[in-house]
Amino acid sequence: MSAAEEALLTAAGLTKLYGARIGCMDVSLDLYAGEVLAVVGESGSGKSTLLSLLATQLRPTHGHIRYRMRDGVVRDLFTLGEAERRFLWRTDWGFVHQDPRLGLRMGVSAGGNVGERLMAVGWRNYGRIRGEALAWLARVEIDTERIDDLPTTFSGGMRQRLQIAKHMVTAPRLVFMDEPTGGLDVSVQARLLDLMRGLVADHGLAVVIVTHDLAVARLLSHRLLVMRHGRVIETGLTDQVLDDPREPYTQLLVSADLRG
Repeated sequence: MSAAEEALLTAAGLTKLYGARIGCMDVSLDLYAGEVLAVVGESGSGKSTLLSLLATQLRPTHGHIRYRMRDGVVRDLFTLGEAERRFLWRTDWGFVHQDPRLGLRMGVSAGGNVGERLMAVGWRNYGRIRGEALAWLARVEIDTERIDDLPTTFSGGMRQRLQIAKHMVTAPRLVFMDEPTGGLDVSVQARLLDLMRGLVADHGLAVVIVTHDLAVARLLSHRLLVMRHGRVIETGLTDQVLDDPREPYTQLLVSADLRG
């Protein structure tokens, strides 16, 4: 099997317990380059816990996550040293938060936010850094004349696009997204989804997106995981699951979404 056919990330038996309370129970999945996996479910279903586990922000009670590094070697993420994990976050991974203020430095210019990530991986030439920041601002449809403006002066949609530019500038292979369109107007959501679809296609990104919005899942994802009470109760190709859900809970989610 070639590297392109191997999973980029494999999770097996992921479980997170908080005493007697289940955060996530026995979740296994494979994620491939160029694939968007959406995790859906009601509030408290465990989808955010699963995202935090996959992003190594939480340590599982049981289970493991293996990741194929750029050199092709597969590593258990929870055996990596702190320096190795930090390097992954600087280079291979991005995390797009629902609230852009969590992913941006609000007191640093738009160009500075993008440029800081380049400096973290060793870029030192100011002109080259600024040129790359300009290119990425243009790519995410932010007026390049605003490169020296603070994110505090940007709209919510612009902040979200700036957060995406910041994480994409180092050509990551895996991006985690936590309700990235939450709180945005429908027209702004549509532009953001178009942008994300283009980036996935152009860069072969693997993406895990948590969303309560089934329309977002349908537009952006290839595969869908439906969670309830910390467990995956249904999974499959996105259109198949949404058009012909097997589980009563998934049927309720779809019907509620259609009524909304």
